[in-house]
Amino acid sequence: MILADLLCAFLKVGFFAFGGAYGAIPLIRDVVLSYGWLSEERLSYWIAVSESTPGPIMVNLATCVGSQQAGIPGALVATAAVVLPSFVMILLVMGFFSAAFRNRRFQAVLSGLKPAVIGIVLAAGVSMTIHNCLRKEAGGADVKAMALSALLAAAFFFPILPHRRRISPIALIILSAFLGIAAYGS
Repeated sequence: MILADLLCAFLKVGFFAFGGAYGAIPLIRDVVLSYGWLSEERLSYWIAVSESTPGPIMVNLATCVGSQQAGIPGALVATAAVVLPSFVMILLVMGFFSAAFRNRRFQAVLSGLKPAVIGIVLAAGVSMTIHNCLRKEAGGADVKAMALSALLAAAFFFPILPHRRRISPIALIILSAFLGIAAYGS
C-alpha cells in the first residue's frame, strides 16, 4: 500500500510541478504533510540535504522520502514516479514546442509565468523560515533560528567587501550547514 501511495503522490508532484524544483517545493510539502510522511521540520531538513547533494532537488527529495517510507523499493518507486511525467511530456510535446518557441505570443506567456513561479518559491521559503523561527516545540520564538536566518540573509544580500558580488548559493549552503552545526550541535 505504501508503494502505491508513493507512486500516486510523486506522480502528482511530477505532473503538476512547474517552474523547476524550487517551484515544486510547495507541492512536495503539501504531499508529504498530507500523508504524514514528514513533519514540517523534517521536511526543511530534507530540503537542505537535497540541495546540498548533486542532482535535481525534486528527484533527491522523492528519493529521500521514498527511502524513509519503504526502503530501497520506496526510493525507486518515488524517484521513477517523480521523473516519469516529465520524461513522457518531453517526448510528446517536443514537436509542438519547437514551433511554439519561435512564436512571440508563446514567449509572452512564458515571460508572464516567471514572476508567478518566483512568487511561489518565495512564499514557500518565507513560510518555512517563519515556521522554523517560530516553532511550537521550541516554546515560541527560536532566537537562534532567527539570528541565523538574519545572518544568512545579510551574507547573501549585503556583500562585506565593496565591489564584491553576492555570496554564491553553494557557499551559502556550506555556510548554513556550518552555522547550523555550530548553533544546534550535530
